[in-house]
Parts: sequence; structure tokens; C-alpha cells
Amino acid sequence: MKYPNLNLTLSSSPHSHSKNSTAVIMRDVCIALIPALIAAIWLFGPRALTMTVVSSASCVVFEWAYRNLMKKDQTVSDWSAVVTGMLVAFVCPVNLPMWTLVLGDFFAIVVVKQLFGGIGMNIVNPALAARAFMFSWPSLMSGNWISPLDGTTCATPMAALSEGTLPAESLLDLFLGKVGGSFGEVSALALILGGAYLLVRKVISARIPLAYLLTVAVLAFCFPVGGNARLDWMLYQLLSGGLMLGAIFMATDYTTSPVTHGGQIVFGIGCGVLTIALRYFGSYVEGVSYAILIMNCCVGFFDKIGIPKRFGLKKGGEAK
Repeated sequence: MKYPNLNLTLSSSPHSHSKNSTAVIMRDVCIALIPALIAAIWLFGPRALTMTVVSSASCVVFEWAYRNLMKKDQTVSDWSAVVTGMLVAFVCPVNLPMWTLVLGDFFAIVVVKQLFGGIGMNIVNPALAARAFMFSWPSLMSGNWISPLDGTTCATPMAALSEGTLPAESLLDLFLGKVGGSFGEVSALALILGGAYLLVRKVISARIPLAYLLTVAVLAFCFPVGGNARLDWMLYQLLSGGLMLGAIFMATDYTTSPVTHGGQIVFGIGCGVLTIALRYFGSYVEGVSYAILIMNCCVGFFDKIGIPKRFGLKKGGEAK
């Protein structure tokens, strides 16, 4: 509403403006994932790049086709489908058949994201939900891990940890990624570099990753298995499996994580507790994916308990 003779415009909230948009944020996430992609290509060869490109393209096509079919505004330009495609590829073994990967992309974009209303409406992380779906073919998802050293099949560090023994690989090998596993999650160094970029760009805060990683570190240090040295056991737990990828890129997803500061800390702690519980007592050697998915379903509760109490109110919201 404009008033005559006045240079004023009355409009509804919100009134804050920011140069950041969904597209800018998602492009930053893509940039942050590049170090892990480069490491994967170096360790596993060009098929890691091929899988990433195919997965990202599939997600874009599925999102475009669904929204076109349903006559909805197109959202492929916001780059969120590209991010989902990269993450779906990153949580897969490098020798996974392409048809399985594309089915996972379809599940992530159409079932988890679009059927719930599109970006910002899904209740769980699409890439992790796709990974859980792809375990409908367990022999393809975890049957034959490829060693980056010689291309032969090998066991992952998590397989050794699940049996109460330390992996044969050194901590330096785990830090650099010279181990078997999903190709986008093996290099802790590359993922930390990507996380540092996101922190500098203020795309994410450190609350969830730190709460998550510190919880895993404390529990692993306090409760080592198999008589292993506490510090060694803790470090191997931190550097093995999908913990770094999950803590930095999955648990911090805007849509499926709390917005309150207190809620974010509780969310991160809960992810850490569930990860250790699933690793110690679950039938599957890794617990990161399912820990985050379970906590995604509780985000509303964590936001509620994370809301700071307003001055002058008693418990229950009544005035003093």
C-alpha cells in the first residue's frame, strides 16, 4: 500500500533481505563436496566421477519431469536436486550398478522430496532415505567393497570395528581415504575441508557437527570394545564409515534439522548416541544413516525444547 505524497511502502513481513538464496546455498554445498569428489576420483578412478554425474543428472531429470507432469513451478534451477544427486552417489560403493543408483535417485527425488511438497517439505534427508531404500539389494550395496590401493575386494574398517578389533589400516590411511567404503565418505580430510568452506561461507553452523562428533568421541573413549586402547578406539570410530559425511553434510540439512540453537545441540547429541548404539548393538556395521534418519523424525520436538524461555514467563508459558 502506498500513501500519496509520501515515499513509504507498507508491506507484509518478512522485511529482512539477504544476498543468499537457495540456489547460492546449494551451489556452495556442491563446491564443498568437490574435495571429496576429487579424492574419490584419485582413490577409485574415473567411475566415481561418472556415478556422480549420472546421479546428479538423474535427480535433475526426475525433479523436472515430476513438476512438469504435476504442472508445478520448476525448481531445478535451485541446485537442490544436484546436491541430492551428489550425496546419493557419495554413499554408494564405486562398483554399484548404475540402474540401482538411478532407482535410488528416483526414490530420493520423487518419493521423499516431491511427494511431500518439494524442497523444504520433506521430513527426512532424501539422500539417506535413498541409501536405506537401495539396501533392498544388500549384496550390491555392501557385498563387494573395492580397495583404493589395488582395486581388489576388501573389508571396510567398520567391519573390523564391529568385531571389536582395530582395522588393519592406519589412522593416516583413514584420514586420507585409502580404505574401502562408499567412495564419497572415505576421505576424512576432504570432507573436513568441505565442512570448513561451509563454515566460512556461513552455510552451516558448527553446533550440529561438533555435538555429533564430540558425542561419538566421548562414548567411544569411555566404552572401548575388545580391550582396545581408549584413544585408538575413539579415533578409529571417528574416522571410519560415513561419520564425517553424515555429521557435516547430512545432519546439517536445513529442512530436516532443528532451527533453534538448543535443538541443534540436542539433535547432534542424539545422532551421536544412536550412531554408537547402532554400531555396537546393531546387525549392520554402520549406524550413521539410520541414526540421522531417526533423528530427522524428531526435529519438531527438538525445536520445541530448544526454544529459549522468554523473560517474565513461568514454566508453561504463563506470566509471572
